[in-house]
Amino acid sequence: RLQISISQAHFLQILIKASNIKKVLEIGSFTGFSALSMALSLPDDGSLISLDKNSEFSKKAKFFYDKANENKITQIIKPALESLKELENSKQKFDLVFIDADKENYINYYEKSIEMIDKNGLIIIDNVLWHGEVADKSKNDKFTNIIREFNKHIKEDNRVTKNIIPIGDGLTICIKK
Repeated sequence: RLQISISQAHFLQILIKASNIKKVLEIGSFTGFSALSMALSLPDDGSLISLDKNSEFSKKAKFFYDKANENKITQIIKPALESLKELENSKQKFDLVFIDADKENYINYYEKSIEMIDKNGLIIIDNVLWHGEVADKSKNDKFTNIIREFNKHIKEDNRVTKNIIPIGDGLTICIKK
């Protein structure tokens, strides 16, 4: 439940190749499946920065990156909001930002990300369908409501063109105008 589905991984790979993506920022890596999937689709001069605060998960991810002989991935192990502030201060720009981390900070991650991409840059967010619970009005737990609020935030954001793709647990794709 904490990693992307195989269909989502394939979708991200096709999107990266079709859009000539070179610089990716991933917020939330878990065991590295999404980062590795995306990195394998990047061109030779591509790069991916993966943010995660959990050192144990990051060690597992590094094991898989090494096993795949993938050297385009740089891991930063600390709270993502701290890392995002540092990346923003260093004027880093990305072609694609992939958000799949703690849901409480989705809006914060999105708002930081929008500043780190140029026009036509992509932000892709996982878990926006929340196993269908966002559409079930009887579900009012904390995380379902957080995802609903996030989806509303994106819906009302006129800085991007957006669409929900119903694969895996739902991906929202935003293109900066």
